[in-house]
Amino acid sequence: MAFKLAVIGLGKIARDQHLPVAARNRDFDLAAVVSSRGGYGEAPHFKTAGELFCSGIKLDAVSLCMPPGPRFAIARDALDAGLHVLMEKPPTPTMGELDAIAAHAGARKRILFTTWHSQYNKAVDEARRLLKGKRVTRLHVSWKEDVRHWHPGQDWIWEPGGFGVFDPGINAFSIITKILPQPVFVKSAMLETPRNKATPVAAQITFRPSWDGEAELTADLDWRQTGEQSWNIDVETADGLRLALRRGGTELHIGGKLEVQAPPEEYEGIYVHFAQLLREGRSHVDGAPLQLVSDCFMLGRRTDTEPFL
Repeated sequence: MAFKLAVIGLGKIARDQHLPVAARNRDFDLAAVVSSRGGYGEAPHFKTAGELFCSGIKLDAVSLCMPPGPRFAIARDALDAGLHVLMEKPPTPTMGELDAIAAHAGARKRILFTTWHSQYNKAVDEARRLLKGKRVTRLHVSWKEDVRHWHPGQDWIWEPGGFGVFDPGINAFSIITKILPQPVFVKSAMLETPRNKATPVAAQITFRPSWDGEAELTADLDWRQTGEQSWNIDVETADGLRLALRRGGTELHIGGKLEVQAPPEEYEGIYVHFAQLLREGRSHVDGAPLQLVSDCFMLGRRTDTEPFL
């Protein structure tokens, strides 16, 4: 029997990914949508999450696709209504809220799933397998894209709690926290922040290893790139292994040779995993990418740049 699902928040990512992917997955039945800006197809439509939860409509789970600011309160209300919760990335603006909602899900005996779509690639899984037990000596992330293309009209991303360039950058962090055999910590960060915005448009980060030995660990994030977009991660190990993840983690090059190339089916993987979690009755909460972003803001030095219009 399919799980009855409601999607809350019908922005670009919900319409491009969550709704069509869930519709193709036989484990889910779209039972309702919530948006102040209109509905979706023939699904029952509610203007607020509160209206949905009070409606009496039969539901098993909700997918939260609104900006991260209000997610804690909506997730709490969903859990209190007896529903399981999937949270689009980043799950919450702060680690404190994420820890609290995870504890609340446990207390309510409901399933909480924090999704990181870039982790759901065959190339990422293979990179993780190859790096297991290795000592990393070099890591470089180059994550550069055009904010005007990917986030048109989304002013919330420039406000406090909106992440700025770390909204895409956290995708890279979700990959490195999955593939590296040991964690890295933020050593320093330079946050290039437009004078008319609250969050950075670019950032240069240096990490330090949690393991013994020297390692060159850096990241370069930029939201001003036009033309071809750059979503690249390079890793080298002490025994000479050289890995290069390209195109956001959908391609893996080993020693300069393309070895894994798969179509981007990240959200398909998310909903396959969610169905598995629902059947098994267990949560999956991963705060490592959010922790790295939080540490960048904590340890970063802000430098003003020209206004971004």
